[in-house]
Amino acid sequence: MLKASLSHNFSHTSFVFRGFPELQNLHRLLAFPFSASYLTVLLGNSLLVYVISSVESLHSPMYLLICTLCVVDILVVTAILPNMLLNLLFGWDEISLAGCLTQMFFTHFLSSVESTLLLAMAVDRYVAICLPLRYTEIINSSTSVKLLLFTLVRSVSIMATLVSLADSLQFCGSNVIQHFYCDHMALVSLACDSTDKSNAAGLAVIVCFVGVDIPLIFLSYMKILSVVLRAAAAGEDRLKAFHTCSTHLMVIMCFYLVGSLTFLSHNLNIPIPTGVNTLMGLMYILFPATVNPIIYGVRTKEIQNGFFRIFNLKPKKIKTLKTVAAEKGQM
Repeated sequence: MLKASLSHNFSHTSFVFRGFPELQNLHRLLAFPFSASYLTVLLGNSLLVYVISSVESLHSPMYLLICTLCVVDILVVTAILPNMLLNLLFGWDEISLAGCLTQMFFTHFLSSVESTLLLAMAVDRYVAICLPLRYTEIINSSTSVKLLLFTLVRSVSIMATLVSLADSLQFCGSNVIQHFYCDHMALVSLACDSTDKSNAAGLAVIVCFVGVDIPLIFLSYMKILSVVLRAAAAGEDRLKAFHTCSTHLMVIMCFYLVGSLTFLSHNLNIPIPTGVNTLMGLMYILFPATVNPIIYGVRTKEIQNGFFRIFNLKPKKIKTLKTVAAEKGQM
């Protein structure tokens, strides 16, 4: 009994990452695809930020939101990938409790900011397409300041509470984190005292972000799609509108669904293998950061034109040839 009491009074001050332990011998090989992903995120998002900031015609609310999203993507990936690559390449797998809590805060804080940005972008497009005459009245500098304050208050307060609850726990058992970064539940699951408050905080995060943001984003895109499909006369325009909205929604849903599963797997006792949960935790950060420059940048005509203008390139012009129907004969 005395031994158990002494053990409970002891708490680890450092932790060891053990991501993909079954692939321990292949860690150096795994470093290559993740290095390529990190480089792609840095190049793609940095290029988009440069184009938007350099072209004056792109200094509108929608493109500034895209620019901010790119910056957040770079920061959130940088919060975990460099340490992870050092782990894979050189076996540097140890982190202090303070470092772990700091990484946890910034990772989840930046992810929550991304959620708010996706919601803001959906609302911006809804106002621009469904309420075009009131766009400048609704979307202005005052709205931007309110959005910034709302994002900071919501994200900082919730994530600070999450981290402070984790900091109050005692870690007297294993100090091995089955992940490549300090995910909230990966750390909390190691605690040797009650984690009810931390579990409740985790559920609150899902309710505040997934439960609020997802319905509003989905509703905005449905309204946008409805208006665009009614206005589009040509079948090609209808198909393009549907493809754009569905692509955006698929990427957004992937971000929320994978993030929610990894966040709640411990709370709801979802039987997800450790390796799969680790991969999902990485993809939830990496996948959006990799594809967002393509979804919101490359496929946007105004940004394409800005890119061509900056680098003195001329977009290829596709010429269409009209053919004469066979029954009318050839000239």
